[in-house]
Amino acid sequence: MEVTSIIGVKLDSKGGAGAVNFEVKAKLEEKERKSQMVVVGFSLQLNTKPGIVKFEIEGNATLTGKETEINKMLEVDPETKLPYVFQKVYQHTFTAMYLLSTILNTPPPPVDLLLFGRESTPTENMELTSEEAKTVEESKSEA
Repeated sequence: MEVTSIIGVKLDSKGGAGAVNFEVKAKLEEKERKSQMVVVGFSLQLNTKPGIVKFEIEGNATLTGKETEINKMLEVDPETKLPYVFQKVYQHTFTAMYLLSTILNTPPPPVDLLLFGRESTPTENMELTSEEAKTVEESKSEA
């Protein structure tokens, strides 16, 4: 996995003392497919309600393994309405968002935002590895 961009923006200087909910918007684009390997570009945006902070993350994830495992990771989770690969992306980027929230003095996103208390991901032998830097294209398909 490679994060090419991460942005944290403080929207409200007051910070609000009430309950904060995070909304997630995600985009995924297949960039390359070879035997037992797929490179996908991702974009993940988290916004708070009320509007206190916004996080935006972009990058590339390389999925390797059997074709059936790769296809399972690209399927949409019926609970989250996001492809399963975003659970791995979120796990990988959570620490950076947490640090940004500390610097900005804003609420951090929950560690289990995309997992909803699940014990495991749908495939156990899947790997996400680094990929050489690539430009994330503007015309991404909605997840």
